[in-house]
Amino acid sequence: MKSPMSKWLSLGALAMALASPFSSAVADTKSVAATAIVEHPALDSVRDGVRAALEEAGYTVGDNLKWQYQTAQGNTATAGQIARKFVGDKPDVIVAIATPSAQAVVASTKSIPVVFAAVTDPLAAQLVSSWEASGTNVTGVSDELELDRQMELVKQVVPNATRVGMVYNPGEANSVVVVERLRELLPTMGMTLVEAAAPRTVDVGAAARSLVGKVDVIYTSTDNNVVSAYESLVKVGNDTKTPLVASDTDSVKRGAIAALGIDYYQHGVQAGKVAVRVLQGEAPGSIAPQKSGELSLYLNRSAAAAQGVTLSQELIDSAAEIID
Repeated sequence: MKSPMSKWLSLGALAMALASPFSSAVADTKSVAATAIVEHPALDSVRDGVRAALEEAGYTVGDNLKWQYQTAQGNTATAGQIARKFVGDKPDVIVAIATPSAQAVVASTKSIPVVFAAVTDPLAAQLVSSWEASGTNVTGVSDELELDRQMELVKQVVPNATRVGMVYNPGEANSVVVVERLRELLPTMGMTLVEAAAPRTVDVGAAARSLVGKVDVIYTSTDNNVVSAYESLVKVGNDTKTPLVASDTDSVKRGAIAALGIDYYQHGVQAGKVAVRVLQGEAPGSIAPQKSGELSLYLNRSAAAAQGVTLSQELIDSAAEIID
């Protein structure tokens, strides 16, 4: 027969056993720090997708997840400050959204896992050395697009276009890569590139106006300065009947005629799933960088009318979403 003392010891052991899942959950609390170079619809969607993937995997803010998010408001110096602050906080993963923020974070740590997102060319940005697993603390998801398909869309929207204008920030690595590739690609398609630099967000409108009369269409990549100030570009397009074709589908909602692009929310979900793998123990250097999946065609018929374009029925029929 057990003594009363043995009985209480057994009950105490049982209580501790029952309490252990709670203790384990506290011990397993993870920390994720996310940063973006600027706030605009596409990058905000990436952030929201990352959060959704974390929650789907069971990481809940206020329970077993510490989450912090900061944007650099378009300032690369601020991006560096945020990166250093996050490194000092020692989170389990840093999610860096857009090329300038990813470059700042990767330059600041060689040990804390980094998952990049919304980066067009992680090789050119020197985040990783190849599309194979890096063996470093860095992995992520690229939003790289096939530029030949982008220019085919330009031809469908403006069939007689021979001069393609592009406003971009020469200080943003992903934009420079696109410009360099277009310089080579467009002549093979019977077109030429006309460039206009916009080093700051406030320069976007003036850069667009400098293209008026020199181009048949303006193409915009995922340049963060341009996307942040897209309304100023739209005003120029509407006022001068200069068609705008984008690579970011959110820009169609803001006044571009068309875009063949990725869903940035799903892009964020994809990056978030990579972050989850790291939180669950995989080394970032063992996870090969990924690219986003299928592209969707978005059209804006009211923008087409404002910018002097008649969309073909074939193009309309192939759209995933039409905005009137």
